Amino acid sequence: MVNGEGAVHTLRAAGVALVVDLSGAHPRVLHWGADLGEVGAHTAVALRATAVPAVLNNSPDVPRIFSVWPSEQDGWAGTPAQAGHRDGTATTPRPCLVAADVTRDEAGGGRIALRFDDAVAGTRARLEYGLDAAGVLSVDLSIENPEEAASPYLVDGLRALLPLPDRAGELLDFTGKWCRERSPQRLPFAFGTHARRARRGKPGHDTPFLLAAGTPAFGFGHGEVWGVHLAWSGDGEYLAERLPEGAGALSRVLGAGELLRSGEVVLQPGERYDAPTVLFTWSDRGLDGLSARFHRRLRARPTHPAAPRPLVLNTWEAVYFDHDLDRLIEIADRAADVGVERIVLDDGWFQGRRDANAGLGDWLVDDQVWPDGLGPFVDAVRARGMQFGLWFEPEMISPDSDLARAHPDWVLAPREGVGPTARSQHVLDIANPEAYALVLERISTLVAEYDIDYLKWDHNRDLVEPVGRRGAGDRPLVHDQTLALYRLLDELRSRHPRLEIETCSGGGGRVDLGILERTDRVWASDCNDPVERARIERWTRLLVPPELIGSHLGAQRSHTTSRETDLSFRLAVALTAHAGIESDLTVAAPEDLQTITAWSALYRELRELIHTGRVVNADLADDAAMLTGIVAQDGSRALFTWARLTTSPDGQSGRVRFPGLDAGALYRVRVRPELGAASRHEVADPEWMRPAVDGGIELPGAVLAVAGVPLPTLNPQQALLFDVVKVA
Repeated sequence: MVNGEGAVHTLRAAGVALVVDLSGAHPRVLHWGADLGEVGAHTAVALRATAVPAVLNNSPDVPRIFSVWPSEQDGWAGTPAQAGHRDGTATTPRPCLVAADVTRDEAGGGRIALRFDDAVAGTRARLEYGLDAAGVLSVDLSIENPEEAASPYLVDGLRALLPLPDRAGELLDFTGKWCRERSPQRLPFAFGTHARRARRGKPGHDTPFLLAAGTPAFGFGHGEVWGVHLAWSGDGEYLAERLPEGAGALSRVLGAGELLRSGEVVLQPGERYDAPTVLFTWSDRGLDGLSARFHRRLRARPTHPAAPRPLVLNTWEAVYFDHDLDRLIEIADRAADVGVERIVLDDGWFQGRRDANAGLGDWLVDDQVWPDGLGPFVDAVRARGMQFGLWFEPEMISPDSDLARAHPDWVLAPREGVGPTARSQHVLDIANPEAYALVLERISTLVAEYDIDYLKWDHNRDLVEPVGRRGAGDRPLVHDQTLALYRLLDELRSRHPRLEIETCSGGGGRVDLGILERTDRVWASDCNDPVERARIERWTRLLVPPELIGSHLGAQRSHTTSRETDLSFRLAVALTAHAGIESDLTVAAPEDLQTITAWSALYRELRELIHTGRVVNADLADDAAMLTGIVAQDGSRALFTWARLTTSPDGQSGRVRFPGLDAGALYRVRVRPELGAASRHEVADPEWMRPAVDGGIELPGAVLAVAGVPLPTLNPQQALLFDVVKVA
């Protein structure tokens, strides 16, 4: 136990520091950002002394503070940390610190746990800061209605908020839609509240994903950046806020929390609400610095996949609902020939599922299509040395299903009746214990029967009017539904420890670090068009490391955009993630199968680098081109992809820097030929590149990383792979 009186405590790790003043009843964050070094008594006194702002005209007669639990009692007129009431009363919380506990890890970082009592709201609360070895700051909040309370307490919101300096002058977050997820948008950090709210029952295809504030014009490799991510798979809100009077001694605020619907969390005496974890990151090396911290955090988890990520073939765009054993075995033959290591049987295998209009919820093998069950196909896959995976959509229910006919009350909808379907389906109330038990047993039974290695877990629609008809009825259930999903995933993994699970939500509609605590891969988008996919994955990698992002080779003519692209470009884009195939190999030309086989071997050669390295992105003036790289943690090797998506006014690239390389080292650079030649919009490559194409050229890091080199002018939808090896 640490006495809060007069105490300033610091957590430090990986160049980041959090300094918290625990003196008095209202703790404050004195600093979050660059490491200040060892904060001794003199520095602590100075930080505390400089944390008191001026008393402004027409303002409270005492200096405003921005506490760790911001509220109106501090003079804070912005969004509060806590919102709630007791039947319309107790609306102005006044949390007071009653206990603090500080622990520090030998490897760096540590935890600061604070407890508060609130005489006005009549609640107890807890806040815990955790700084990990990667420099990622987690914030966990909870609020409790004590057992002795005389009435329920309705929680309207519980948000983690941190103050920022005024040099954070620009914001970046994301929007999107189906097949165009994670589209970046920038705007000035203006006065008022920039709020992004997801009310879809999941983060959504237009999820803010990561809200970053930074010095103006920050990029991948430059600028100071502060970021926040909500590790939660339900409704959420992100906010960046700036008031004229500032936030205590600092200027503006960044935060996030679960977006609670009215009446969703009502705490009876003795009950507690635990808010989802909010993750904050800081970098003085641009967005790639934030990315490196998130990736390091994820890779340090005990549950992070340790085995090489197998090359996958998913059957969806090869056969759709047309499940025929002979045809699927022929696909398995071709898959084994080109080096596939895992086959996933997608939608269409279960009872009544001949199209998208029926069957969800029953989860029994369709004996009309599979008279001998899935066993013959599973055996064929395993006989060819591959793992077997199966598609499910457990949180949904088709109106045309035995389950819906037997239990119409299990549909998540108001008592007045269900609303319209989306994708010909409704949402199943998996927070209902009976529905939960049925889904769990159906899936678990199939996993055990066929010793399934992998589940593709889909979720194809938003939650609209997500209320339940159990008990009093019509109570909002997104929070309960999300927790039920987490329990379901946890229980399946507990029963089947070898099982891997991919999270998919109409593609990339549920990509967050809450779901990734329980799954092994995200499907970034349903769009396999490499032009769209290159952008989607570039920004997905801001949070998620490549080994957790599924990326598949699609058909020449894209299923989702109808764009036609060269095989070499499709292969290049799919290579630098958890690679796979989503096309019918039985119709591929022999020369294409040879190229795919070479790509498969290249993936196995490079996947240790791709799945452990540091992701870097060149900051280019021309947004029609991309130079992305993955650099080994020890700097010994790197793989860079030079890609052109569209034409642009510039005929020449100019000198392009290869980020992440050591300026003092010597490197051998060569172009990997396995994917075939990329089409150029030029007569000849830059002079330095000709040896690189023939077998490699040695170049100093000072030239590659600092001065830069001219790169070839590619035609649209073309890419080159540069293999860079450190030789001295």
